[in-house]
Amino acid sequence: MNYISYTFKIKSKSLDVQTISEIIIAELGEVGFESFTETKKGVIAYIQKKDWHKNILSDIQILAYKAVEITFEKEEIEQVNWNSEWEKNFEPIQVDDLVSIRAPFHEDPKLKYDIIIEPKMSFGTGHHETTHLMIQHLIDLVLKDKSVLDMGCGTGILAIFAEMKGAKILDAIDIDTWCYENSLENVERNHCKHIKVYEGDASLLGKKKYDVIIANINRNILLQDIKVYAKNLNINGTLLLSGFYKEDISIIDKEAQKNQLKLMKTLERNNWVGLNYVNLHKIS
Repeated sequence: MNYISYTFKIKSKSLDVQTISEIIIAELGEVGFESFTETKKGVIAYIQKKDWHKNILSDIQILAYKAVEITFEKEEIEQVNWNSEWEKNFEPIQVDDLVSIRAPFHEDPKLKYDIIIEPKMSFGTGHHETTHLMIQHLIDLVLKDKSVLDMGCGTGILAIFAEMKGAKILDAIDIDTWCYENSLENVERNHCKHIKVYEGDASLLGKKKYDVIIANINRNILLQDIKVYAKNLNINGTLLLSGFYKEDISIIDKEAQKNQLKLMKTLERNNWVGLNYVNLHKIS
């Protein structure tokens, strides 16, 4: 199976390269690009040749942003060794000197929580701002014996961390087959015993109830599914939302308030945000 790669190089005086790269990744993910490698100068994006068309970049708004100069080169390549690609660029990270996220070949930093992942083509390595924000929120929560849903689980990293913090009932769901399979692998790799992984979307939830729901997805999906999360959240339960920018808080909060959710805490990292909501009222 052949792929098309785009190598984007970024120049900007007002925004840092990493922030712009994250925007490019988010927008390209919406049009079918499957995997990304961040570089010092920008990002390399990959899409299956069968999913590519000549106007694939026409809706990528950041490319038209006048304050940023973005150039790119396109190349057709044979089957990519994804593990090799990310191993060349994946550096271990730490969150608040408590959580380490690393590959099996990295040295153990001996922090309280040590998460080992091999992300392959999935999202959620911890390098993305939103994953980092969600981990920060989870650090502050008491999860012992709680029920947790990781919606749009990617690599499964947030569900894995929740189990490490004592959660006993955990569901991890992603609509993408690669993410589903990768989450299963990472759950096993971290010796988790309580996480069940499912392939699908919010329609799988039915009448299940959770103490904590984590949804690190894009803004449009969140706006569509907040009402579903609210119905599946226990009274006084916590809903963590991320996957959008600071400018989107008002529209997200408006939908959350419609569903009797109260904003308790906001975290921000390079213009990405993570919101902590509490369900204060029973929703029929």
